[in-house]
Amino acid sequence: MLLVLKFGGTSVGDIERIKNAAAKVAAEVQKGHKVAVVVSAMAGVTDQLIGYCRSVAPLYDPREHDAVVAAGEQITAGLMAMALQQRGINARSWQGWQVPLRTDSTHSKARITGVDPSAILKRIEKGEVGVMAGFQGITEDGSISTLGRGGSDTSAVALAVALKAERCDIYTDVDGVYTTDPRVVAKAHKLPRISYEEMLELASLGAKVLQTRSVELAMRYRMPIQVLSTFANAVGSELPGTIVTDGDKAMEQNSVTGIAYTRDEARITLVKVADRPGVAAAVFGPLARSGINVDMIVQTASDDGKETDITFTVGKSDLERAKQVLESERKTIGFTKLLAAGDVAKISLIGVGMRSHPGVAATMFETLAEKNINIQVIETSEINVSVLIAEEYTELALRALHTAYGLDAK
Repeated sequence: MLLVLKFGGTSVGDIERIKNAAAKVAAEVQKGHKVAVVVSAMAGVTDQLIGYCRSVAPLYDPREHDAVVAAGEQITAGLMAMALQQRGINARSWQGWQVPLRTDSTHSKARITGVDPSAILKRIEKGEVGVMAGFQGITEDGSISTLGRGGSDTSAVALAVALKAERCDIYTDVDGVYTTDPRVVAKAHKLPRISYEEMLELASLGAKVLQTRSVELAMRYRMPIQVLSTFANAVGSELPGTIVTDGDKAMEQNSVTGIAYTRDEARITLVKVADRPGVAAAVFGPLARSGINVDMIVQTASDDGKETDITFTVGKSDLERAKQVLESERKTIGFTKLLAAGDVAKISLIGVGMRSHPGVAATMFETLAEKNINIQVIETSEINVSVLIAEEYTELALRALHTAYGLDAK
């Protein structure tokens, strides 16, 4: 069996943790498995390197920025290979350009265009453990590129797909995927399995366990992912974490599998906008051109066909910039007032069971009403219901909904 093991920044945060991670790799080798490893930079190193770039040049060259920040993973890869060698395991570190992992030229947010695993696979087939630096690749013109925050997850899945691995194990500081944040809801419990679709929704709606792009890639190529803890003792359990796999391979689910939340949303309402063709484009076009992502959108029906209100959400960090963009377009859009609030939270129910269980949204609305929590915006999809509420009610809403859908640990 060929496995790809990925270790995040906290898992390799210092030398002792690197040695601990090496022990996990060694255990798989001793079982007779062929192994490739992907590592992140040690915790805090990437931020330190970014700080160096900003100190030298606030408006830095993106190409040189990537050359600097990619060094963090290079250091970890070398140290991991040394730690494995100390255990008597034949190991070698690989940089993204050596594999090579090819990307487009969008520095700091590059997307993978292909992986040629032939060189590293030859070594693995001979019993060597290949340790690849995650988060980095190489562009067509030979420049180092980086994949953005959480990019090592995507690197690992891409390598697993290229190597035709049996599974990609993502080691992190949590022991799996939970029904919701266990730091907020004490009765949250770990899921043994979850579908790609559900994991993708959880990742995109606030869960921090896996990077969204890594789940998208795994779903496209049907690559099973296992999320498990670097620090947990998995004695007596071959698969101690959560398996992310096809929905038909997952266990029978409740109507709701998990609940995600984010406090990073901000709400904007444009009051009395002219109700005419093209007004939505006049609102959202300038925001898009300014690089501001819009999430939830609600447009109220006008009584007289002349004026309407448009409410939507943006990232909290984009709120002030969004207000400036909209104010500069006031005459074109034609609104009379702009209302904004940064003290909101988005709560999302996720579950493939929603397709066959009616009344999921109604239960959510009734539960929040019982707690006297007002819903500001509603958004639905086939396997997701999201609402925007006042941020101060986040924890109360999570606990109440977790109980209402029977997700509390037994």
